[in-house]
Amino acid sequence: MSSRSGADLALLLLGSYRNLVDEVVRELATRGYPDARPSHEYAIRAIRAGADSASDLARRLAITKQAAAKTIAALVERGYVTTETDPADSRRKNIRITDHGIGLITEGTAIFDEVRARWEVRLGAAELAELETQLAQFVGDSPIYLDAPGWAAGQELR
Repeated sequence: MSSRSGADLALLLLGSYRNLVDEVVRELATRGYPDARPSHEYAIRAIRAGADSASDLARRLAITKQAAAKTIAALVERGYVTTETDPADSRRKNIRITDHGIGLITEGTAIFDEVRARWEVRLGAAELAELETQLAQFVGDSPIYLDAPGWAAGQELR
């Protein structure tokens, strides 16, 4: 195997991630979620973790409030979340995940497991386990934040 650069490694990791996610999105479409996007997963997971307003979602995803509002509008339009006026502050809209949104996350999780199983067949169980172990060494004990949209744009989350 020829020597590769650090940039090549970054592109291989990014390409592998994209292929994995693209496969899940395609399968979600066949299972009744034709309008699901990776950013929807980030947002719904952030909402499930406690981001219950546009401001909270913006902070968790490291995006602007305007981008968070657009994301919420898209999720509402697709039936993944609902919004309601906060009884304590009429300027604030609280976000709630719908059953359809829970279904998206549940199906997505199952499909990720199915894709992982296919990768295991392709690479071998021991090799995939070793790859996961090696990648985990670089992540360390730090939690993996779902701030990819903002991170890629150079915005700070923490």
